[in-house]
Amino acid sequence: MSIKLGVPSKGRLMEQTFEWFAARGVGLRRTGSDREYAGAVEGAAGVELVLLSAGEIPRELAAGRIHLGVTGSDLVRDKLADWSTQVAELALMGFGHADLIIAVPACWSDVDTLEDLDAAAHAFRAAHGHRLRIATKYHRLVREFLTREGVADYQLVDSQGATEGTVKNLTAEAIADITSSGETLRANHLKILSDGLIHQSQATLFAARHADWADERATFEAFARQLGVSADF
Repeated sequence: MSIKLGVPSKGRLMEQTFEWFAARGVGLRRTGSDREYAGAVEGAAGVELVLLSAGEIPRELAAGRIHLGVTGSDLVRDKLADWSTQVAELALMGFGHADLIIAVPACWSDVDTLEDLDAAAHAFRAAHGHRLRIATKYHRLVREFLTREGVADYQLVDSQGATEGTVKNLTAEAIADITSSGETLRANHLKILSDGLIHQSQATLFAARHADWADERATFEAFARQLGVSADF
């Protein structure tokens, strides 16, 4: 038996994850070709590397098929209902920063806040006979945020491509998406609402609360000490 550690399988997030562990004496590396999702761990006994997409890791943590996982805090919160009952945050890793925000057309000069958006949505429905559309990939987080902030008369539409382009393409009136610099939003003539920050995301090391820890506790505690994180959850 071993502790299964799920990390992103490609791109900058994988590279930064490898760097984070290397700084703590744990070597992670891919094995085989770029098309093979196989990896190895050096410097930590009893730990097995599992390469997954960042979007798969919350599901695998919740199911207990991996013990530990690195992914964006936004993905865990969006994909898992009552996420904190299913996973525990062990460490904020200091990279992969991005903000999940609400943005509207820059030409909406009278819409700057969520209260303004609520009024605009009400007026939009009265004028057009259907609700204002907000394109997003983050349905749970956005819906919970807008409900908490009292925004009504909208509908979420799923975006699997370039969300910033949906307003220009007339498939949505506003968006809720991840941004780091805001440059893509500005290029698409969008502006962030002044109080439209939903979540500040970063790469986070999570533990699966419902994984089988019975035979792995001592291994995990030694690994946690090596990483400098708490083993209590």
